[in-house]
Amino acid sequence: MRKSKKLKIFNDPIYGFIGIPNTLIFDLIEAQYFQRLRRISQMGLSYLVYPGAHHTRFHHALGGMHLMRQAIQVLRFKQVEITEEEESGLLVAILLHDIGHGPFSHAMEHSIIEGVTHETLSAEFMKALNQEFGGKLSLGIEIFKGNYSKKYLNQLVSSQLDMDRLDYLKRDSFYTGVAEGNINSERLITMLNVVDGQLVVEEKGIYSVEKFLMARRFMYWQVYLHKASLVAEQLLINILKRAKELYGLGHKLQASVPLLYFLENRITGSHLDKEVLDRFAALDDIDILSAIKAWQYHDDFVLSNLCGMLLHRKLLSIKIKNKPIDLDKLEAKFSKVQKRYKLSAEETAYFVFHGAIENKAYDLEQQNINILRSNGKLTDVAKASDHLNLKALSKTVTKYYCCYPKKGHIGL
Repeated sequence: MRKSKKLKIFNDPIYGFIGIPNTLIFDLIEAQYFQRLRRISQMGLSYLVYPGAHHTRFHHALGGMHLMRQAIQVLRFKQVEITEEEESGLLVAILLHDIGHGPFSHAMEHSIIEGVTHETLSAEFMKALNQEFGGKLSLGIEIFKGNYSKKYLNQLVSSQLDMDRLDYLKRDSFYTGVAEGNINSERLITMLNVVDGQLVVEEKGIYSVEKFLMARRFMYWQVYLHKASLVAEQLLINILKRAKELYGLGHKLQASVPLLYFLENRITGSHLDKEVLDRFAALDDIDILSAIKAWQYHDDFVLSNLCGMLLHRKLLSIKIKNKPIDLDKLEAKFSKVQKRYKLSAEETAYFVFHGAIENKAYDLEQQNINILRSNGKLTDVAKASDHLNLKALSKTVTKYYCCYPKKGHIGL
């Protein structure tokens, strides 16, 4: 019987050629649940600020897998035991770690399925795939959930210095053109080791860790929490909220079959059966964008204007401050918009609102990034570093925002 000539490599703009190590990984990449990630943007609506940010979760998953293979090679060279089965499990875990993301990634988390994180959905998708693959993903799922005995394997997938972060910072920096976020992921991986069952970084890699943490801080404030991206995401959330509200009142809305299912049904974490997973897997950015294009012509003033603002980048004005928003001033804007467009208080709240954002580049309450000293002792990176900023990076920074319409942006 003639063997099929399967694709063995992907050409990645970050790392060059990425190889597919075995048939299990190839077949996982071929699975419909995974192929859907080609239609889920990695950075939500950030392309409204950074035009190059059109890469997908598919890119990121492959990149994470590539870095994981490098990490396994480095650790084995340092006599860290990783069996063939554990290697396969690690590759499965990192490849599927983001498979539960919905349209526009984080932008619509909790909007389509209420109160459920993408991590929970990823675990459910893995469980469904494991049945399809006859239990071959079981070890990968245990590693993903942190239940496996070797904790350093889980730390490679999910920690404050994991292959997920090492890929998305470098990748997002590349596609946005924000050079401050560029990290040397290969250097960091070369410095990894394992002590007492925990992942550590050798002392000579401390400056690379510092650079990594600083890059993460820059990327959050400059890219992920950029004010235009933030207000665009809030508009997207409000669009779906308004669409659900109108649908519940009996209004007709043009949408794809998968999206109509989630407009018709209030789905929560208790409903995550195979049918819901399949419906969710049928959703991607295209469903949402095509609906928004149709809804911009809807009779409802709120829905049509929200859609028009997002499509034509006529975004709400957003102010970000270090102190809580002056609610009296915001109330004055609220009343002004309400009177000008003859809206109810509920309708006005779609256009005038406030909230808060947080950023903590290094979380001391999570599993620490430990530095392996030359004398064999372990020290937390915040203490080991002579960079004063690292201690500051472990504090939560909260900023406050308010949004309201610009003149001429309603009634497009």
